[in-house]
Amino acid sequence: MPKNEVIIRNVTFEDIPEIIELQKKSFPYMYIEGMIWKKESLENHVRIFPEGQFIAEYDGKIIGSASSLIVNLIPEYKEHTWMEICGTAGFGNHDPTGDTLYAADVSTHPDHRGLGVGTKIYEARKTLAIKLNLRRIIGGGRLFNYCEYADKLSADEYVKNVLEGKIREPVLYFQIKNAFNFIKILPNYIKDSRSLNYATFIEWKNPEYRKVL
Repeated sequence: MPKNEVIIRNVTFEDIPEIIELQKKSFPYMYIEGMIWKKESLENHVRIFPEGQFIAEYDGKIIGSASSLIVNLIPEYKEHTWMEICGTAGFGNHDPTGDTLYAADVSTHPDHRGLGVGTKIYEARKTLAIKLNLRRIIGGGRLFNYCEYADKLSADEYVKNVLEGKIREPVLYFQIKNAFNFIKILPNYIKDSRSLNYATFIEWKNPEYRKVL
């Protein structure tokens, strides 16, 4: 592997202990709340959908990771929680016949932000969606700074201000920059003290999707 270059590849079972340590550093608030991956869940992701699990390596170390599954969401913009759409932490709702790639998680080591890790992972997901002829990628994005505005703004008002450039929101800003569209607010999406459990329903439509007759 070239030195000082971020490489994206699929997860192996051997990567899992390092991914768990990465999660602890990437999501300290959620780690305290017990909301990071467990070994058994990550192992199941690799078993059922190895193509959808990614890591970012830099100088021989794992500095980013992402977990994904394929789903059918009916109706297509149905309100849901993280657990409802994933089924279980082990992705019990993974459906190889589905038309949508669900971005269940992405993490980047705080000491290595600024290297484009998240963007490279999102590009890998888009490439996978195109390869598998999936109609779109969707996900639920944490409203990371909402806790600082919740006494003044509803979640919808907060996002409106973010989209108008009045408030800096790192997660949603990153998603919009990577060609995802904001659809609506998802309340009670996942236990998260910073977002007060709110998330944004985001969507990227595959421009190369071919409808199967």
